[in-house]
Amino acid sequence: MLDAVKTPLMGADPVCLLTSADLAQAYADATLSPVDVARRALERADEVNERLNAFTFIDYDGALAAARASEDRWRAGTQLSPVDGVPATIKDIVAIKGWSVRYGSAVTPRGIGTEDAPSVARLRAAGLVFLGATITPEFGWKALTDSPAFGITRNPWNAGVTPGGSSGGAAVAAATGAGVFHLGSDGGGSIRVPAAFTGICGIKPTFGRVAAYPASPFGTVAHIGPMCRNATDTEVMLGLMSGRDQADWFQGVATFPDLAPHGMSPQAKRIGVWRRPPSGTVESIVAAQFEASLADLAAAGAELVEVDLPMGDALLEIFNWHWICGARRRLDMLGEVDTSKLDPGLFEMAEQARDWRASDYIAHVNLRAAFGSAMDRLLGGLDYLVSPATAVLPFAAGCEVPPGSGLSRWIEWAGFSYPINLSQQPAVSVPAGLSAGGLPHSLQIIAGRGKDSTVMAFAKWWEGRHPEYFL
Repeated sequence: MLDAVKTPLMGADPVCLLTSADLAQAYADATLSPVDVARRALERADEVNERLNAFTFIDYDGALAAARASEDRWRAGTQLSPVDGVPATIKDIVAIKGWSVRYGSAVTPRGIGTEDAPSVARLRAAGLVFLGATITPEFGWKALTDSPAFGITRNPWNAGVTPGGSSGGAAVAAATGAGVFHLGSDGGGSIRVPAAFTGICGIKPTFGRVAAYPASPFGTVAHIGPMCRNATDTEVMLGLMSGRDQADWFQGVATFPDLAPHGMSPQAKRIGVWRRPPSGTVESIVAAQFEASLADLAAAGAELVEVDLPMGDALLEIFNWHWICGARRRLDMLGEVDTSKLDPGLFEMAEQARDWRASDYIAHVNLRAAFGSAMDRLLGGLDYLVSPATAVLPFAAGCEVPPGSGLSRWIEWAGFSYPINLSQQPAVSVPAGLSAGGLPHSLQIIAGRGKDSTVMAFAKWWEGRHPEYFL
């Protein structure tokens, strides 16, 4: 299917199309060097940034220095990991030593970071080459990517529409071949929505699988995860990022099940079918493509079971209490700033919580716990749960909601994503074809907490069955 249309990879250097396994083999064979790959990736990042506005900055000197060090290690046989020297990007919301993390904001200080977040430290320890920081909306507050500081990020399938967000810059970099591994974050769909809108693979892992520090003002709905063009690279990157770090108290002390890759077949699998989001409506074209995906799963031998999420009518309100209070906390952390420089939507949302009562917030925390428990029970009786990754196709860039939809906030059309932030299960978005207008459809795959390898096994099976859907 993708061969017949203009894809985001058109015009890219062939080296930028290689997977992490391809690059590892080329480094081992000395047919490519990390320095050569970094140069080509930087050139691609620069070209993509000029057209689509995906990066806050590109670290030419730092990337080439890291690539030279990687090249020396490969020559000496002392590489730090099988993917030493593979190019990566970091979302401009995660701490990284030596970079100025701006959180997509015009009011944040421009100081240079002195330490890596745990996820970044693990990627650095594997020898990855960091190309640059990818754009996020201000403080990652919405499922679009535009900000007062860096402007509008555009979709590589059609520059007139949004790539989604808040990890939109990362998604654009991934879809266009500006790096192989891309670190994103997801507090209400911020990995899965842009993965869906750009036709790539992205997973929100089980909460706590990947350590997060400093703690997000949005609390325990916020997750850190990988975004890549294909499922295998996504799984590899998740393995690199995962692990306990005592800086993140919210991880707890539980040991997560092994992330060892394994195969999967839908034969006789009991798969829940989630059609109705707790907010918004599903566009007819999205619903039709989802039906086609379900028919495919049934033909492969899956048992499909219709389900509704528990407490569905309450989920929008529960999420709003968590998200809006988080936005209020984020702005309070800024101290005295010129609020006219903030994203007006973020400021308006945060102002709602100024006089909210703490006792009402705790009541919604307890409602969330009840929902999470009910989701654990639901998924305990299923092998998987599937849904559209988003209820809508990509829409006009610079708009928070689809024009003419009658909606007022992004949360209303992101009803297939934010409930799983509340309940903290792993959820992966995978490509599921293109619309007649050439925009990506995607499928969301969910499993019980801790079953990250299980959802990635499904994603890899899906990619093997439909390689034409993947870039």
